Amino acid sequence: MKKSNSGTRSRNPGVHGVIQGAGTVMEQKITDTLETNYMPYAVSVIMSRAIPEIDGFKPSHRKLLYTMYKMGLLNGPRTKSSNIVGQTMKLNPHGESAIYDTMVRLSRGYEALLHPYVDSKGNFGKFYSRDMACAASRYTEARLDPICRELFRDIEKNTVDFVDNYDNTTKEPTLFPVTFPSVLVNANTGIAVGMASSICPFNLSEVCKTAAACIRNPEHDILSTLLAPDFPGGGQILYDRREMEKVYRTGRGSIRVRSRYSYDKQANCIDVTQIPPSTTVEAIIEKVVALVKQGKLREISDIRDETGLAGLKITLDLKRGTDPDRLMQRLFRMTPFEDSFSCNFNVLVGGVPRVMGIREILHEWTAFRRECVRRRTQFDLDDLQDRLHLLKGLQAILLDIDKAIRIIRQTDAESEVVPNLMIGFAIDRPQAEYVAEIKLRHLNREYILKRTNETAQMEKEIARLRKILSSSEEIDQIILSELEEVSQKYGKPRRTMLVFSDETEDLPEEEIPDYPVCLFFTKDGYFKKITPQSLRMSGEQKLKEGDAVVQQMESKNSAELLFFTDQCTVYKTRASDFSDTKASVLGEFLSARLGMEEGETPISMEVTFDYSGYMLFFFENGKVAKVDMAAYQTKTKRKRLKNAYSGKSRLVCCAQIAEDGEFLLTSSKGRALLFHTGALQAKSARDTQGVAVMTLRKGDRLAGACPFREGMLPRPDRFRKKLPAPGSFLKPGDTQDGQMTF
Repeated sequence: MKKSNSGTRSRNPGVHGVIQGAGTVMEQKITDTLETNYMPYAVSVIMSRAIPEIDGFKPSHRKLLYTMYKMGLLNGPRTKSSNIVGQTMKLNPHGESAIYDTMVRLSRGYEALLHPYVDSKGNFGKFYSRDMACAASRYTEARLDPICRELFRDIEKNTVDFVDNYDNTTKEPTLFPVTFPSVLVNANTGIAVGMASSICPFNLSEVCKTAAACIRNPEHDILSTLLAPDFPGGGQILYDRREMEKVYRTGRGSIRVRSRYSYDKQANCIDVTQIPPSTTVEAIIEKVVALVKQGKLREISDIRDETGLAGLKITLDLKRGTDPDRLMQRLFRMTPFEDSFSCNFNVLVGGVPRVMGIREILHEWTAFRRECVRRRTQFDLDDLQDRLHLLKGLQAILLDIDKAIRIIRQTDAESEVVPNLMIGFAIDRPQAEYVAEIKLRHLNREYILKRTNETAQMEKEIARLRKILSSSEEIDQIILSELEEVSQKYGKPRRTMLVFSDETEDLPEEEIPDYPVCLFFTKDGYFKKITPQSLRMSGEQKLKEGDAVVQQMESKNSAELLFFTDQCTVYKTRASDFSDTKASVLGEFLSARLGMEEGETPISMEVTFDYSGYMLFFFENGKVAKVDMAAYQTKTKRKRLKNAYSGKSRLVCCAQIAEDGEFLLTSSKGRALLFHTGALQAKSARDTQGVAVMTLRKGDRLAGACPFREGMLPRPDRFRKKLPAPGSFLKPGDTQDGQMTF
């Protein structure tokens, strides 16, 4: 460790002295840096920023709404948003922009929530458009929506804990005593460090009904009352019961949402009025325009964003003779008109992030709400007991009011009034203080009788509150009545339709133009599709420096292509998805076109029409796997399949065969083995490890494999062995004339 010259103070009196030790270089372990600097940041993001708690709010939401509540905006008129933002900075010192953005997302005008918490006035933008920005806070106004009464009900009655704000000048609640499971009612997403949260919204009435049913019966069938998510933008959910059960059970899964549209026959156009929540109008239009330019959508003559005061609207003008339903089916497959909402129900419970299913979330919310009701009841009980205690003291002087007056008048010192009343009527100090503070006009029998007559009613109320505290059933009954009240008062019909598989129109796909093509696949992962006519007129193939064509075959435009990669993955596509090109261009880079992972490289191209035949995988350890091509056929048209082959040993090569035949294997030490693939049993599992075919000695490995053709070997019987076998050594005469290549 050295000190630099900057660590010494300058001797020039005209120059300011530098800090002693500045410029010192210190060594620190990276693990110590992560633990001391990064971990506190990560915990802070998880606990105080990105993940919602069981009341359904993040700290930024809670600080804003509580500030508005303290400003009296639950009942009063709207105020300027800039005023609210300024007041919120007393609790949330992260800047005006961050606070205003939070308000925008919670507002009615933004339309991102099923039940907005902020009643807004002015331009707050729209969640379904990235170009419709909100106006500045000085131009808009806001107040709390009436549903916020359910967030703050009895918050002054010690229902939740309060903590100091960042500078210890005021208090703020750690949670809201919400009377309904708001964590499931409004969408909530956030990205923390190493984890994220994505909670889809559900219909308020369905959530309240389900929460009540789970309180009555912990084994309640949730799907019978909570049908499916309900998105504020509407749309249609393609209902898959198995996937929905998975989401409800584990808190993770994917829900497919489709746009809703109508066809205007007179204008020959399609009007889309509802889109999935995970996309925007601009993203949809950009994708459609790109497909039209690529020539994949020839039926659309124009697309416009006609969103206005009436709401969202995307208009597609069609060419004459276009079938609108068939076109929309294609658009659902090719554009964000149909998209998936990924669920990740990650919620903070007691300061710990937990990914929970619906039943667990409702269980935790019920436990939280029971504690709120218990604390509220205890607060009311303590208050009533204190008041009753004071009235008991007032009742004591009812027997002799004159005596109380006489004690007060005959007491010389003011400080002795309370002690003398305590002695004269055998009451304690709080009771004596209460009596001493009574106004002179109230020292009459009528006033005192009215006050003391309240004691009987108060004693009945105290008995009722004690019964509630001693009975969990009574507390549950209160929660149930509040859920029913919220459902009746704020419940709304579903916005998102459910479309079951048997209701989905299974329209035939548009016929793909079928014509002969030549397919080329290069070592560096480039692909070309060239028509025979163009190929005959072309010169040499243009390739990157060092690249070479490794596979070339004649096929048709309707063929399905399978590209196997070095990461045990296969990408499925069609020849028709690629544009016809020429030999004079490089072609399409498959890693980018198919969306492969970073560092993933395609190693083989296979072509099929009906997924008949087999795939052979030759591994370095001498094993060969024979997999039915049908194992790669999927009903859902998945574009990417993991575990396409076994990763236990390095793949040497793979080959597609229509029927069984002979293959020649060679090892790194010069041995060769000829075997018939009919000796291998085909497997339906894609990642099967295969069967030992070539036995290898220490240091040896399988080096190559190729289909055997007559004439490749002068004496082929010498290499045919009973499997598994090490094979025979190749002699110089066995490979003459270069007839055998690998």
